[in-house]
Amino acid sequence: MSHDKPILLVEDDMLDVKSVRRAFEQNRISNPLHAVGNGQEALDYLERRGRFAPPADAPRPSLILLDINMPVMNGLEFLETYKRNDAFRHIPAVMLTTSEEESDRVRSYRVGVAGYIVKPNRFEDFRKAMERFDRYWQMCKLP
Repeated sequence: MSHDKPILLVEDDMLDVKSVRRAFEQNRISNPLHAVGNGQEALDYLERRGRFAPPADAPRPSLILLDINMPVMNGLEFLETYKRNDAFRHIPAVMLTTSEEESDRVRSYRVGVAGYIVKPNRFEDFRKAMERFDRYWQMCKLP
């Protein structure tokens, strides 16, 4: 993917946010990464509500990385909600989660997720997964 396009990370675990940032840095993925802590904050970000009202604080993401298990509004609920909105439904989302539940994968793809990545436990494996993730999205032509 073009490295100037913003990515929205929807993740409630700050250690996982740091791991994503670190993996991006080590893989030289320079996309601006904007993180929010749950699905409701992600909707506020997309709709530029509350603290995300200034457009400079909420640039339109070209891709959403999304955890499933979060408080307030989980990743599947967020995915279902934002995919119903014509203004945002074109933005691809990739689940980045610890859930290996078949039902979560099936529901995610039914709602329109573009990919499903189970987070490896070891950081080096996670870094390699993010490296492959970046190579794949570099080949894709995003709107």
